[in-house]
Amino acid sequence: MVRSWEDLEKVKASVGRSGLVGGVCWFFGFVFAVLGLIGDAANVKLGLTPCSWFLLAIVVSVLSVSVYIGWAAAWYLRSST
Repeated sequence: MVRSWEDLEKVKASVGRSGLVGGVCWFFGFVFAVLGLIGDAANVKLGLTPCSWFLLAIVVSVLSVSVYIGWAAAWYLRSST
């Protein structure tokens, strides 16, 4: 049974998709952080408490970093062959 990271052609083909997913996650992390800042500065609750927005921004940003690591590995494999 071939795992997803062992099939090099599949990894190489995922360069575009991984970059897009990483960019979307990074964007949402920025938006969540801004919502937390606005909620904290205005002392209002924008659906969630400001602390929850900040925690959500941290989680999504860490997710985007892990996606970008996979993107970098796929980019390296694609350019080395």
